[in-house]
Amino acid sequence: MSAPTASALQIVIVDDSPIRAAILEEGLREAGYTHVVRIEGTGNLLARISVIDPEVILIDLENPSRDVLEQMFQVSRVVKRPIAMFVDQSDSASIQASVDAGVSAYIVDGLKKERIKSILDLCISRFNAFSRLQTELEQAKNALEDRKVIDRAKGILMTRKNMSEAEAYDLLRRTAMNENKKIAEIAQSVITASEMFK
Repeated sequence: MSAPTASALQIVIVDDSPIRAAILEEGLREAGYTHVVRIEGTGNLLARISVIDPEVILIDLENPSRDVLEQMFQVSRVVKRPIAMFVDQSDSASIQASVDAGVSAYIVDGLKKERIKSILDLCISRFNAFSRLQTELEQAKNALEDRKVIDRAKGILMTRKNMSEAEAYDLLRRTAMNENKKIAEIAQSVITASEMFK
């Protein structure tokens, strides 16, 4: 997520308490955040947040229930935005459940308007760092899967066409270049064709 200027950042506050929401809103506005939308209640939360499509989600709850945490999990999976959760009291199970639900910052008894900007910055930074890690992990998994497919296809070519490993790889590479495809796609075609002729 890129870092829009404070005034351009769209923020959603989810809070049942008008007093607590007002503290958050005031802290955000004093820090220069002008696009702030408040959602009351947690019913149908995913749909309501999706319509607004904010850059950051702030959730203020006295004590998050398992149902609310499950909704947070759905929101974080679908919306993929930084989420900061403010709670009055907590235990290690709630903290773990919140982290598992995709909450970037979990603040216990810390609802002070002076701290809002630093918490928001932390929330966005942690979300971005986690997103980068997830992307790198996904790329590594894909590369490993591609490597397995290519190795299998090389084995098939070596056996069927009596080639060396280097020759089999070179054939896959040349075919991929000629067809403007990835080597893994050509390798998968070799495996598929081989299975058809078993």
